[in-house]
Amino acid sequence: MLNFIDGGVCAALGFRAAGVHAGVKTHAEWKKDVALIVSDAECAAAAVFTKNVVKAAPIRVDLEHLADGKARAVIANSGNANACAPQGEENAERMCAATAQALGCKPEDVLVSSTGVIGQRINVEAVEAAIPALCAALERSAEASDAAGHAIMTTDTTKKEAAVETTVGGKTVRLGGIAKGSGMIHPNMGTMLCFLTTDCAISPEMIKAALLETVSVSFNRISVDGDTSTNDTCCVLANGLAGNEPITAKGPDYDAFLAALRALCTELAKKMASDGEGARHLITCTVQGAKSEKSAETIAKSVVSSTLTKAAIFGADANWGRVLCAMGYSGEEFDPEKVSVRFASAAGDIQVCAKGRGLDFDEDLAKKVLTEHDVEISIFMGEGEASCTCWGCDITYDYIKINGDYRT
Repeated sequence: MLNFIDGGVCAALGFRAAGVHAGVKTHAEWKKDVALIVSDAECAAAAVFTKNVVKAAPIRVDLEHLADGKARAVIANSGNANACAPQGEENAERMCAATAQALGCKPEDVLVSSTGVIGQRINVEAVEAAIPALCAALERSAEASDAAGHAIMTTDTTKKEAAVETTVGGKTVRLGGIAKGSGMIHPNMGTMLCFLTTDCAISPEMIKAALLETVSVSFNRISVDGDTSTNDTCCVLANGLAGNEPITAKGPDYDAFLAALRALCTELAKKMASDGEGARHLITCTVQGAKSEKSAETIAKSVVSSTLTKAAIFGADANWGRVLCAMGYSGEEFDPEKVSVRFASAAGDIQVCAKGRGLDFDEDLAKKVLTEHDVEISIFMGEGEASCTCWGCDITYDYIKINGDYRT
């Protein structure tokens, strides 16, 4: 039985977290800007990173530190991306070294992430000075996860946090996570940081396989604005304290763990899409009756990424032609005369297109449907049995305002 639980990144046994104000970008003491996540035991670890050719310094450092598939801690900051910046890798290594010294572990066992403004030197001295307070604040509690979750936020309006509990090999296993992401979000991740923890016993090879499978059907199926960041990171630490027989190959235990990881990451991905910069609507696009899952995914991604579709949802305008247009330039071949489109929300459900042709629908009802926060676009292809769901948000005037003066 898989259940969502409280505790966030501290839900799993043996994980502690903290978040404090260091002054990386602002002197406003209310703004936490450095987070730390620590395991009491060595972890099998894996991560996936941005596909952007321009990669931030922390990613290059993490790739080296993960060469042995092990880690114990993650240090992360907001306010500065440490990307395309002076002494980038040196400063990322300094963050790891200072954290390792305080925890009594090797610098190579510490992962580092940054998010914020690109091109400016990170105030690494402020981070180093804050590490004693950060370590002193470490605890296993929902409050500690909350503090860490807030510390990695940039333009986010709310923290992203979730945790699940399941059974693996007869043992209770917990998984938790915190994430940030509000703008520069597009399939293949962006700009997001996500830190996942679990007490499941699983090998580095299998945790990496599970993460790759999961990211492809969760974080890679969301879009806010079509931009992909320099810093995108999703990492997972597994310390084995649940006491299950270690997962070293695919099978029932791996499947149970994978299902829990997928549920956790899908929840976090939806929270990111819902909190897109300036967004007022979460858009869920489900494509059914497609010839393959890949085809359905390509079409759904195209719809949630369409600026014109986003604008239509913002305006509560049932302009289904925007949906078909986005489908048409997705690169997938299909028969438009088999396509049906529906809009749905808590206010109702309305079909607007059948067999590629517009229907005479109730415009007032359609506007009510599209005024709700959560809006669903359902597309039926009439070509097969495959389906896929992707998530996005509308685009508003506030998106321009936020990004027009992002550096200030």
